[in-house]
Amino acid sequence: MKLEVHPEYNEITVACSCGATWKTGSTLGRDLHVEVCSSCHPFYTGKQKIVDTAGRVEKFNQKYGRRTPATNKAAAAA
Repeated sequence: MKLEVHPEYNEITVACSCGATWKTGSTLGRDLHVEVCSSCHPFYTGKQKIVDTAGRVEKFNQKYGRRTPATNKAAAAA
C-alpha cells in the first residue's frame, strides 16, 4: 500500500440550523453546517405537513371527485 496517499481523518463538529450539534469523523478538515438534520427533519419527527397550494386539492376534488348518485343519473339521462 502506498504511503501518504490517504487524506487525514479528523473529528469535526456538525451544526444544524435547529441548534443541534454533534461530532463525527471526516476528511473534510473543517466544521460543517447543515440546514436539516434527523432532529428537525419532518419525515423523522412525524410533523410532516401537507401544503395545499392555491386550493389545488379542492380543485381536483371538484373536477374528479366522487359524484353523487343523482349526478350520475342526470348524466346518464342526458
